[in-house]
Amino acid sequence: MIGYDDKPWLAAYPPGRPPHLRRSFSTALDMFDAAVRAAPTASAVHYFDGSLRWEEVDRAATALAALLVSRGFAPGDRLALCLQNNPAFLVGLVAAWKAGGTAALLSPMSTAADLARSLAAFTPSALLVLDDLYIGRIRPILAAGDTGVTIVVTTSALDGQTEDDSRLFADVTRRRPADAIDLSGLVEAYRPDAGAEAVLAQRRVGPSDVAVLAATSGTTGPAKGAQLTHANLAFSAQVYRDWSGLEPGEPVLALAPVFHVTGLVGAVSLAMIARSPLVLTHRFEPAVIAAATARRRPVFCAAVITAYIALADSPEVDAADLASLRLRYSGGAPIAPDVAERLEERLGGYIHNIYGQTETTSPSHAVPPGTRAPVDPDSGVLSVGVPVFDTVVRVVDDDGLDLPVGEIGELVTTGPQVIPGYWRDPVATADAFLGGALRTGDVGFMDAQGWFYVVDRKKDQINAAGYKVWPSEVERLLSAHPEVEEAAVVGIPDEYRGETVKAFVVRREGSALDVDEVIAYCRANLTAYKYPREVEMVAALPRTATGKLLRRALR
Repeated sequence: MIGYDDKPWLAAYPPGRPPHLRRSFSTALDMFDAAVRAAPTASAVHYFDGSLRWEEVDRAATALAALLVSRGFAPGDRLALCLQNNPAFLVGLVAAWKAGGTAALLSPMSTAADLARSLAAFTPSALLVLDDLYIGRIRPILAAGDTGVTIVVTTSALDGQTEDDSRLFADVTRRRPADAIDLSGLVEAYRPDAGAEAVLAQRRVGPSDVAVLAATSGTTGPAKGAQLTHANLAFSAQVYRDWSGLEPGEPVLALAPVFHVTGLVGAVSLAMIARSPLVLTHRFEPAVIAAATARRRPVFCAAVITAYIALADSPEVDAADLASLRLRYSGGAPIAPDVAERLEERLGGYIHNIYGQTETTSPSHAVPPGTRAPVDPDSGVLSVGVPVFDTVVRVVDDDGLDLPVGEIGELVTTGPQVIPGYWRDPVATADAFLGGALRTGDVGFMDAQGWFYVVDRKKDQINAAGYKVWPSEVERLLSAHPEVEEAAVVGIPDEYRGETVKAFVVRREGSALDVDEVIAYCRANLTAYKYPREVEMVAALPRTATGKLLRRALR
């Protein structure tokens, strides 16, 4: 009988992809330093009409790190970054490492209450933030209580470019808060300081040091702080580079938010290890993405499937604009086969699945380049790929015992990308990690060839009178209806069944589809216990800032 230790997935690896990686770097800072040494005058960042060379990013990061140290920033301290896809993100990330500390990522999409919780949880001593976010949301938080933040540095979304694209910046003005330090002014005024740089040289981070604190998606509960080590980041960046075949210097498009693990690893860290220009656009806007791609000709991008759907649905995006994107990857949520086909036809390129969590520093599985993901004939689920280098994934039952090939259970991941645990949360760490293995909370199965299929989140399973219902199965059927734009399914209390199925449906524009028609359609195409007894028509589905569905909000 085939077992997970037999690694049947290795047969799917294309020629030249070994089962084990010979590590290029032990820390993420080593990756950056190597790029600066090898290509100091090459472009590191493209931001609209502006660009920064690797040596310029290095100088800016050194200036910020020297300021931090001069203000009492100690090894292990946190520099919080509250930025969009701006050049300052790369500067702040490297500055935190140069100062011997950790970058704590805050979502600029968060409410003031969520930002307050993140600041209280991560206890940063310094903050690099967009000026309008500081004035509008964060300054009142700092004024209201002791957050521990003693250094505030601001930057503008307009910094680093001169186009001021009205599609993004119509209401943006450059602001210089008097109670904060302006990053551009700090960098401009900085002069090499032998004393300060000697202190920085003594603070070299190691592989086990925490490089980044990143909030988990929080789709089933409150977000936790994942501790991504330097070894985790360096390994996963190399996985993206070596798996995809990205060549040194080929531009990388930050299609996903860089404050999320996909953008952090599959854009920023990948650009470092490949010495590639990183194409940034402040935030996602389909027409702006298309224009930046046509101008800068990036080769690689990774994002959640909703980003590709938005590109496909935009009348301002032409497939020709995206022609340079040879390597397209999607993660964060399973893709329905019919959606994958539509996107390939509309956008002019095949999108390879990747799969992973914040806790696996992004990729644990991927579809090999040049290969199409198979579709399971029984469930209709599209495969998320095969385990990447040095990674073993098992499917286990509720007791943690291996299940046979083809049986559905929880995916458990072991590999160099698995983080050591959650920030200051030993209970959650003990619950999710066992002997270096991550209990993903995702449910799926492996076929005989080693391809993996994700069915759903374990916590989202609906128990209807003792029968298991996976929301994704019902959602796939609903999404196949010609008048349904998208749908989500949750379990709700039911006196007779204990739980029953409820669907939330977004109609396509111009559709008059009603509740009774949806129920009748599902009843005709699903087993009796699976079809939704309740349907609610909604204008949109709640999602995280990175596009993941928030079923808990629907519940």
